[in-house]
Amino acid sequence: MADAHGKNHDYHIIDPSPWPFIGSVGALVMAIGGVVWMQSIQNPDASTMGMSGPWVFVLGLIIVLYTMYAWWADTIKEAHAGDHTPVVSMHLRYGMIMFIASEVMFFVAWFWAFFDAALFPAEAIQEARVAYTGGVWPPASIEVLDPLHLPLFNTITLLLSGTTVTWAHHALLEGDRKGLIWGLTLTVVLGLIFSAVQVLEYVEAPFAFKDSLYGATFFLATGFHGFHVFIGTIFLVVCLVRAMRGHFTEKQHFGFEAAAWYWHFVDVVWLFLFFAVYIWASAGGTIAAH
Repeated sequence: MADAHGKNHDYHIIDPSPWPFIGSVGALVMAIGGVVWMQSIQNPDASTMGMSGPWVFVLGLIIVLYTMYAWWADTIKEAHAGDHTPVVSMHLRYGMIMFIASEVMFFVAWFWAFFDAALFPAEAIQEARVAYTGGVWPPASIEVLDPLHLPLFNTITLLLSGTTVTWAHHALLEGDRKGLIWGLTLTVVLGLIFSAVQVLEYVEAPFAFKDSLYGATFFLATGFHGFHVFIGTIFLVVCLVRAMRGHFTEKQHFGFEAAAWYWHFVDVVWLFLFFAVYIWASAGGTIAAH
């Protein structure tokens, strides 16, 4: 009699896992802590319970971060166990592509806000917009950053990091473990340099988030991108550690591919930001609506 439990398909049926439930609990705890924390900031004398808000938030954050670590560790173990068949690997790639597509939509929102204000600074339909922009873009009271200073340096840095991560990818495909490790190391270093320079840029910026519509859109767009660089750097550090441990092979290295795709996505978004938020704005990029 044939084995009724024998596997006759290319899919991987995962074992029961506690991580979805634990991650949900962590997210709920983090949300409650965040709400209580913000409420205590808004009304510091309303309740003594607000003092526990930050601690509850941090507790939830720790649970979420540990869930991410443990869940992805299980996925790595499944890969080493041979559970990632060609079909499973293809679906993992589809999942990463859909994730990056969802991230693109976030940046579409920021670019929409920026160009809506930039192209129509005197739009009468938008209540009080002229009061914030003076009818021009960037607002006359705003001293924009020099795009050929720190922004250009960061652009070159990020483009170089895209080159080094590609070098690492090709080294991996050719079985050059040393080249893989060096390429990833340089990419991580360049990512850290980018983040440090952006922090310096924020410190030296002659305008603040609350100063104007330009400041709000500038810090939202570049700050959200900076957060992605930070996450991408962590992603690459994990890949670097895994590369040192010999986890990646020429045929099985989806974890690295996902990190490389994400990093190239960050590179491309920055090019759009550099030309729109820095160069176009510094050139007085107002196209008045008639």
